Amino acid sequence: MSRIYNFSAGPAILPLEVLEQAQAELVDFCNSGMSIMEMSHRGKEYDAIHSEAVANLKELMQLNDNFDILLLQGGASLQFAMIPMNFLGADLAADYVNSGVWGSSAIKQARIIGKVNVVADTEKDVPTRLPDAAELHLNDNAAYLHITTNETISGAQWKHLPQNITASDVPLVADMSSDILSRPIDANCFSLIYAGAQKNLGPSGVTVVALRKDFAERESKNLPSMLRYSTHADTNSLYNTPPCYSIYILTLVTRWLKNFGLEKMFHQNVAKAAMLYNQIDSSGFYRGTAVKEYRSDMNVTFRLPTEELETDFIADAAKLGLKGIKGHRSVGGIRASIYNAFPVKGVETLVAFMAEFERRHG
Repeated sequence: MSRIYNFSAGPAILPLEVLEQAQAELVDFCNSGMSIMEMSHRGKEYDAIHSEAVANLKELMQLNDNFDILLLQGGASLQFAMIPMNFLGADLAADYVNSGVWGSSAIKQARIIGKVNVVADTEKDVPTRLPDAAELHLNDNAAYLHITTNETISGAQWKHLPQNITASDVPLVADMSSDILSRPIDANCFSLIYAGAQKNLGPSGVTVVALRKDFAERESKNLPSMLRYSTHADTNSLYNTPPCYSIYILTLVTRWLKNFGLEKMFHQNVAKAAMLYNQIDSSGFYRGTAVKEYRSDMNVTFRLPTEELETDFIADAAKLGLKGIKGHRSVGGIRASIYNAFPVKGVETLVAFMAEFERRHG
């Protein structure tokens, strides 16, 4: 078997050693005579997995005791609705930053529930970017402020949060689906962080939510149990049967990341992205699509001179095992997603291919 270099934006590449351990434990987990997928979610074997996932996430995010870690389902898309359902009352308004497709998607769902103030809008800006501090027209009495830290489609990322966001007393809510645990952050300045696991944390099927307990106290009491955060916090995310196997892989991935080191991972991610951006910038053939100061370390987006060349680029890359690099259908172009588990060797191989493709077609 020959593994490809998988540049897919998600579900994305997983660490090979995690896959190999999962393969070895698939049929018989720890001499239990069962697979994880067959176990009771209330049994001792699964309880140990679940508890480690929560503990690993709290340690890696350096969260204090004011936070609960919830392991939910429905992806970021359900969080787009659950957040306003719980925290956006009829007499309140929430601030949202529209920084791209995913920021816009969150806004659309929130508007079904209540009033939304779009405090900055860069969704249609070309080259793509996120707003700077001067563009943020924040409201002191907002129910919360919602941001998207990394836009996977546009390839724009907040490298540092503007000071007027971090200094605000308004609860800060963030969709970190595509860059969670790719770098150290001060997670304790947020009131709620959520992330679908299928990019940096594990497979699809589980959504991680880090929720401040004092913020959780503001939730609506007029919701069905399954849609209330307190339901899941009070039951350690075991109110209903959780996605046990996805949480098992999440445990292995967070264990792998702890062993590697988050600071070391951050520097490796920056170096991987820099290799690609240097190749783009040194060329008159490739063109990056994001403003330089907002270029994502997770999703490197660029264009070639023509769409025909982009089609050839994608096809030729696939022959070398470089797959999943076609840009999102809404914008086209090329997108190389290089999350934590993506190997340095794969980036080096893509850079060499880019140089050769330019030599032949430039």
